[in-house]
Amino acid sequence: MIKTIEGSRAIAEQAVYCEPEVVACYPITPSTHIAEELAKYYANGAIKKFIAVEAEFSAISALIGASAAGARTFSTTSGQGLLLMHEPLLAASGMRLPIVMVVANRAVSSPLNIWNDEQDTITQRDAGWIQLYAKNNQEAVDLVPIAFKVAEQAMLPAMVCLDGFILTHAVEQIDIIGKEDVKKFLPEFNPEIKLDPENPVSLGVYAGPAHYQDFRKDLEEGMQEAKKIISKEGENFGELFGKHYNLILAHKCEDAERIIVGIGSLVDNAIEVANELREKGEKVGVFHVRTFRPFPREEIRKELEGKIVGVIERDISLGASPPIYSEVSEAMQGTQTIISSFVGGLGGKTITRPIIRNAFEKLKQKNPVREWIS
Repeated sequence: MIKTIEGSRAIAEQAVYCEPEVVACYPITPSTHIAEELAKYYANGAIKKFIAVEAEFSAISALIGASAAGARTFSTTSGQGLLLMHEPLLAASGMRLPIVMVVANRAVSSPLNIWNDEQDTITQRDAGWIQLYAKNNQEAVDLVPIAFKVAEQAMLPAMVCLDGFILTHAVEQIDIIGKEDVKKFLPEFNPEIKLDPENPVSLGVYAGPAHYQDFRKDLEEGMQEAKKIISKEGENFGELFGKHYNLILAHKCEDAERIIVGIGSLVDNAIEVANELREKGEKVGVFHVRTFRPFPREEIRKELEGKIVGVIERDISLGASPPIYSEVSEAMQGTQTIISSFVGGLGGKTITRPIIRNAFEKLKQKNPVREWIS
């Protein structure tokens, strides 16, 4: 069903069609419209339970309890709200609870800034949550049912991340999959282990030195295994609805000499620039790291080996190399790949097509650079 609709409201509608049993949200810009819309659906009887909590820590904590009891659960947040969830984020993954959350990416304080970059979710990359990054609103909407299906098979929580304001507040034509069609893809959630007074079990309890490390090792193995599930369900989604999703998107990378790597909405701009340069005879491509956790190391190595690569990212790791650049560089160790780093777009600065065009131009030098861009 194609609608002309704001990105946030389309995401809320798609989430409702996934039939979450418990939704808990605390509004924070720029994800507020998603929470508002979900509250309206609850008032109209389309959601079984909506918990209007007093803070984001409470939202994720409520969902931990609901998910442990076997409910399909959903939330949304941004920026500082996600950071306030940090401790229970790790508890949710450690307890293998398949909570799904949409994060409208926003800068973090200080100074206070409500505009877009991806520092909020990138700082949570080690929390044990699957992280899927949408490059446009259609992808964000489609990734919601995929996230539920992947999370509930992998028994891991999952974030669908999209750029705040740039996407959340954009009004455009978006194809929303109806409730009955979603059921063909996403079965009812019925976990094998859950809190049940008729069959008592304990979840998330104490583990001493003899056992704690084994829990973390199992969690890491589960995260690596999730790569196969994401690929499989992305294909299953494509067979049903005609839109295929994989861990990554490689746009004209096969014969490309120079490739821009990125996540989020800058990718579509980079693709447009690459198409323009292709018409002029330049062999360029674009690589979208749609899945940042689990990190698609093997897929990146296969697509980028021997190329001249520029990583553009809207995040930083203070006192170290930029996060996506670091991980791409690690994946390419031992190859002849030349990798440059471009950091920009923080706190709402726009990464325009001329900026991306200039990055492609700098890659011609074949000497790796590390630069701030604006």
